[in-house]
Amino acid sequence: MSNASLASQAHSDVPHRSVIIVGGGQAGLSISYYLKAAGIDHLVIEKATLAHTWRTQRWDTFCLVTPNWQCALPGHPYRGDDPHGFMKKEEIVAYLDGFVEKLGAPVLEHTEVKRVQRQPDGRYAVATSNGDWTADHVVVASGGYHTPIVPRMAERLPADISQWQSSAYRNPRSLPDGAVLVVGSGQSGAQIAEDLHLAGRKVYLAVGEAPRCARFHRGRDVVDWLADMRYYDMPVEQHPLREGVRDNTNHYVTGRDGGRDIDLRRFAQEGMELYGRLDDLRDGCLQFTPNLTANLDNADDTYNRINASIDAFIDRQRIDAPPGESYQPVWQPLRERTSLDLAASGITSVIWCIGFTPDFSWIDAPVFNGRGYPAHTRGITPQAGLYFIGLPWLHTWGSGRFSGVARDAEHVVDEIRASMTASQAAPASLAA
Repeated sequence: MSNASLASQAHSDVPHRSVIIVGGGQAGLSISYYLKAAGIDHLVIEKATLAHTWRTQRWDTFCLVTPNWQCALPGHPYRGDDPHGFMKKEEIVAYLDGFVEKLGAPVLEHTEVKRVQRQPDGRYAVATSNGDWTADHVVVASGGYHTPIVPRMAERLPADISQWQSSAYRNPRSLPDGAVLVVGSGQSGAQIAEDLHLAGRKVYLAVGEAPRCARFHRGRDVVDWLADMRYYDMPVEQHPLREGVRDNTNHYVTGRDGGRDIDLRRFAQEGMELYGRLDDLRDGCLQFTPNLTANLDNADDTYNRINASIDAFIDRQRIDAPPGESYQPVWQPLRERTSLDLAASGITSVIWCIGFTPDFSWIDAPVFNGRGYPAHTRGITPQAGLYFIGLPWLHTWGSGRFSGVARDAEHVVDEIRASMTASQAAPASLAA
């Protein structure tokens, strides 16, 4: 008996679906939307509950950093009365709940996928905590932010210092009294530092290399201008950095209170303590790289460069818009401080906001590079029947966001449909 026949016999008692989607966030549900429209049987397998990340891994004052009009899940665009506002956490959850209810996807919740492996017969064996399945196609929609990054030096912090990862932070009241060290100044770090600062907490911020952008420029939201400039339609292969853009840290800005800039220099004027990158802990003192000035200057350069590109667009299109101006620093570090006495600072909490690493170790497929990132072209991997969706810059800037995931999902499902059509036609062709 052939290997394929043995595999087929072994699978005979295992439930089968044409497509299994791993992950029940907006990406996986968008795939389900197009599969349902195409009449293709499928199953969404979710480790927790649908869209649980938005419910459980966001702080209380979290809100979108892109305008509501960019929320464009398939068949479920934003229809509220504030398209240029920024939905808060509970409003985002309600928006997603509406999508879930409208979609009615076939879902298996509270089920962890343990292994995905292609079998000799071409099917995929999908082992889960709630039984085994097989599928002709597997779409990985679990995102790329799996394992929080916390440096080993965290193990050497005093036991009486409370440590949190950004996904576990909720509000200033949940932290012990005392000063807070926020490590990292990407979107999460900058917004959490602001949240604590506005609550009157003493904040020390280890500033990284994240860029920043303006909220508004020349009378409009910067996102509106960039949309008109078709930046959000640019495929990754046309970006100046090519695939390297996937490693970029997101620009920090906020939609809080109707949207505004996040200016770390202004926070410093108001009492926030800024340092460069956190490097080590020695003899009770935190050690920092002397790169605060460079990091602030580079973030401001990006801010001004984006605005200058908008200015050039306005000029080319001869648009009547209010005048703009270049950002001028409101504060400068007098010197680079490279050491901070931990006990003397009064720091009682540390919040790590330095990102996540992907973990696709449960996928047995030769499609990953040395950093554990899947090789793909617009979500289509070199291994037949295996796809990814919802990753940053999978295809465009919006691929990992509400704005662009529908386009990516439709493309992946079109590829699945083409593969199924070719597979059904193959026997007839061979017979001929």
